[in-house]
Amino acid sequence: MTPADDLPSSADHISVLLVDDHQLVLEGVRVLLQNEPDLRIAATAYSGPEALQQLALHPEVHVAIVDLNMPQMSGVQLTQAIRAAHPGVRIIVLSMFHDHASVQEVLDAGGAGYLLKNTTAHELTTAVRRVAAGRTYFNAEVGATLLEHLDVPAARDPAEQAAPLTAREREILQLIAGEYSNAAIAEKLFISERTVETHRRNIFTKTKSKSIIGLIQYALKHKLIRL
Repeated sequence: MTPADDLPSSADHISVLLVDDHQLVLEGVRVLLQNEPDLRIAATAYSGPEALQQLALHPEVHVAIVDLNMPQMSGVQLTQAIRAAHPGVRIIVLSMFHDHASVQEVLDAGGAGYLLKNTTAHELTTAVRRVAAGRTYFNAEVGATLLEHLDVPAARDPAEQAAPLTAREREILQLIAGEYSNAAIAEKLFISERTVETHRRNIFTKTKSKSIIGLIQYALKHKLIRL
């Protein structure tokens, strides 16, 4: 469905920080990841403040896997702090719950992934690789929660009507939502990467989107893409 994910260019493995206030959960996640040759646990932390200390000591970290509900500093607060101090680190939040308010808070804070704690090893490793490659990952239940709240008709106010995208821009928007890279889009549509980048820039400008997540939310709201 999507092209193969690329590892971060700065290393031949993905360095991961695990953050949870329960040692049993930390060890469980570690076990799920430890046999993957391209993944390495760089550090663990039991709280938000400790996680920030570990990130200062381990600048090689690509992905932080963060518990949503922690004392001292919540997963949302930690996500905001990481994005501010270490913008290159991508964040996946783990939670027992997938209510819309929680998911939306994580998205607004800059989270790139949201998984339930009953996730499988395959899904967790897929999410880490996908997020490390600059993409997003939400498991099925979380995706359904987002769709339930976003799949509504656009408002009648002209200011809320869908941006006038060309047929080619809509085609590229659909592929962006499918997590295709510029190179993969160019290959699929038989156009240059420079042309893809131009269309991509125009799409973001027309929809006034600031991020991939914001663009997909906009596209779902205005029924510009299908999932």
